[in-house]
Amino acid sequence: MPVAPTVGQPLANYLAAKRVGDLLYLSGVIAVDPATRSVVSSYDDVPAHAQQQLRSLGYVTGQMSVDVFEAPAVAQSWFVLNRIKELVEAEGGQMKDVFKLVQYFRDLRHYPAYNRVRGLFCPEPVVSTVVEVSRMLPSDAVLIEVEATAYVPHTAH
Repeated sequence: MPVAPTVGQPLANYLAAKRVGDLLYLSGVIAVDPATRSVVSSYDDVPAHAQQQLRSLGYVTGQMSVDVFEAPAVAQSWFVLNRIKELVEAEGGQMKDVFKLVQYFRDLRHYPAYNRVRGLFCPEPVVSTVVEVSRMLPSDAVLIEVEATAYVPHTAH
């Protein structure tokens, strides 16, 4: 499976994605920077263009008393969805080809922020499952995990 070097590799011994015919299955994606192996926890952990996108949604306010509470879930949401986008694009697809998302949250109160960020990546509705879980690997700092399924015909390659 070709995966762009910037996409990063899984943290354990499993595939990030697997194609079965025209379907592309993505393992659960969490917000861990592959270069530093640290969990994304602030707006500084995402690129400037991401911060601009998030600002357009009312996040990245510059007010520490607001950003310190919103940033972990919002930045992780952007990072995870962007990673999914990179994985799908590495297989010749686009985010519009993603038709199913399974979203895991440590706290369902993070869902509204995630849902707003998801609109940047998935402007059209997708089949969606939302689950609250007690813990995720590799640490309790991981708030969100998302797995995706996309239809990417071989001709799109």
